[in-house]
Amino acid sequence: MPGMTATSAAREILTRLHDVMAARTNAQAKLNQVVNIIGEALSSEVCSIYLLRDGLLELYATRGLKQEAVHVTRLALGEGLVGHIAQEVKTLNLDEATSHPDFAYKPETGEELYHSFAGVPIVRRERAVGVLAVQHAEPRRYDEVEIEALQTVAMVLAELIAGAELIDEAVRGGSARDAGPVRLAGLKLVEGMGRGHAVFHQPRVHIEHTVAEDTEAERQRVYAAFRQMREQIERMTSQAEFGTAGEHQDVLETYKMFAYDEGWSRRINEAIDSGLTAEAAIERVQQRTRMRMREISDPLLADRMHDLEDLSNRLLRIVSGQLGTAAQMGLRQDSILVARNLGPAELLEYDRRRLKGVVLEEGSLTAHVTIVARAMGVPVLGRVRDIRQVVQEGDLILLDSAQDTVFVRPTSPMEEAFDAKLVLGQKRRAEFAAMRDLPPVTVDGRRITLMVNAGLRDDVAALDITGADGIGLFRTEFQFLVSATLPQRERQQRLYRDVLDAAGDRPVIFRTVDIGGDKTLPYMNQGDLAEEENPAMGWRAIRLALDRDALMKAQARALIEAAAGRVLYVMFPMVSEPWEFDAAQALFETQRRWIADRNRLLPTAIRYGTMLEVPALAEMLDVLLPRLDFLSIGTNDLTQFLFAADRSHPKLAERFDWLSPAILRFLSRVTNTTDKAGIPVGVCGEMGGRSLEAMALVGLGIERLSITPAAIGPVKAMIRTLDAAKLRAAMAGWLAEGAHDMRDRLTTWADAEGVTIG
Repeated sequence: MPGMTATSAAREILTRLHDVMAARTNAQAKLNQVVNIIGEALSSEVCSIYLLRDGLLELYATRGLKQEAVHVTRLALGEGLVGHIAQEVKTLNLDEATSHPDFAYKPETGEELYHSFAGVPIVRRERAVGVLAVQHAEPRRYDEVEIEALQTVAMVLAELIAGAELIDEAVRGGSARDAGPVRLAGLKLVEGMGRGHAVFHQPRVHIEHTVAEDTEAERQRVYAAFRQMREQIERMTSQAEFGTAGEHQDVLETYKMFAYDEGWSRRINEAIDSGLTAEAAIERVQQRTRMRMREISDPLLADRMHDLEDLSNRLLRIVSGQLGTAAQMGLRQDSILVARNLGPAELLEYDRRRLKGVVLEEGSLTAHVTIVARAMGVPVLGRVRDIRQVVQEGDLILLDSAQDTVFVRPTSPMEEAFDAKLVLGQKRRAEFAAMRDLPPVTVDGRRITLMVNAGLRDDVAALDITGADGIGLFRTEFQFLVSATLPQRERQQRLYRDVLDAAGDRPVIFRTVDIGGDKTLPYMNQGDLAEEENPAMGWRAIRLALDRDALMKAQARALIEAAAGRVLYVMFPMVSEPWEFDAAQALFETQRRWIADRNRLLPTAIRYGTMLEVPALAEMLDVLLPRLDFLSIGTNDLTQFLFAADRSHPKLAERFDWLSPAILRFLSRVTNTTDKAGIPVGVCGEMGGRSLEAMALVGLGIERLSITPAAIGPVKAMIRTLDAAKLRAAMAGWLAEGAHDMRDRLTTWADAEGVTIG
């Protein structure tokens, strides 16, 4: 197809298909014509259509393969190249079909004559309902122009196939739903419990017509829809109930940036030029986005693609006139929102009094909707597979994101257990709130410092709510992760100053930016950020910051200027050797001198510390400690490095026990070393936020914990009933003998001593 553009190639085929679809012939006759039209237009010797029937992909029409194979050749999902395309919902383009590991030879088709192969999924309601494939005798890869034309045609075919009722009923109406109770697992995105009736965020927009009669009229419809959508986004961002600052505001600004993205609108225009209606053009670009999302391993880039998907849905509803979302129709009762994914602006449209939780098929901890939901105080469970197929509108749902669980259509005993836990949780929260102003002092008089972990400006409010002593870990990278571009120094400085102002006289320990590894930034040069086999142990944190020192210099200046007139606490992550700490401190000191030379106000002091996450650093503490003001142990990374066990791997969960004697012995050795050097040591991480594990840490002599705000109450209750000296003596004996059942021993000891473990 030399000299042809993707739009002209698709337009030529669609023009001819328009007459076929309008003809008064049966579906089989139409499909027979379709394969001939496509084959001729692409100068392809073979063109075949496979449709999903009774769970198998059946050859329904072909030009070039043996006609006796039609309705005889069947492939399972995942079988052969066609089965691979349908299962993965992805395109294949091969110059030698037999080279692909999924190639399967079907002798009745006569396809052994053909070498090249290209195939695209025929997608209906986000599922592959068939495959459109072309083949050629000579080995060659099909041009991108031809592949794009095939993808556009496949979309039109979906309409023809659905209209002729050739799609499996299970695909057409969704999977059969079990009317009984169902328990589904997911990933906790925002902790909490919620009870309500299922509400689908978005009724699917059904596209009635895909081939345009008047291209220019379709273009004007899209332009008008873009204007209306941008007005909606402007209104939402200006009316967001978060004030004018905060990372959630950055999220909405990034979201708004996508709404004005010229590349996106240009791609929709090109799809209209190919002969599609406005609705079909938006859906065509959206399908391309979904296919790209399946290939993206970077979670942050995937999150940004989700924002674009959300905007596509909004645009599609506007242009089709099908504007009703659950938010616009209003929630009539306590509700749990069910969606494949959500954009941040869409979540803001819901009535927070009746929105009791959100369950997503997708979603991630760094997704923009997660950030906004946390600010709204709405529990969210993500990665719940097939939730939209299992749930029916109006079903009762019990959401317990702390347990990574959602119950659909629960039984009476399930409801009773959930309600009891909910009431108990409310009662315990009230008890913990009453303890807010009581000091975390052990029975034998040891004052334990309880601090909170934070990463958002709004997280600072937890200090007053919980009565915490300060912020023991402020994750500065969050501002970088939610921004569309690298945050300028002035913007960083404004965030740090706001946090310090809100904290008042309570200390805030700022951890310098920990990016890289699995936390990549789309606006950084990706040349150095090749996919890593072990991202947690890769080029990240202090390693990246020292190599890209311009980023760290800007952050150092922002922190130093923000802390003018106050004590600044700075902590470096992922330090494995003393020289890395020295280099990072020297960089900060250079920036301090630069500011001083210009007669600007400086912090009254800068206290430097480091995270102990890499076990190698423990062997160098005698060298490093004299240079430190404080040390913080990062138990999450440290534990997986000590055990060589990925903490996110479900089959390794048993190996990831913080009360393992190996972990406790290691921590004991570190605390003994820091005690002798007179350097304060604390723990930042999930270990310190669990009552039993926190008790063990206190028993090792650790007297500073930085934990999630929700954990402050339970841990304080534990501390106020604990005799630390008595526990310390008991633990010393257990560790000396190498007891393997430390969790059981600690639990039994706590019960016997009346320690509150919640």
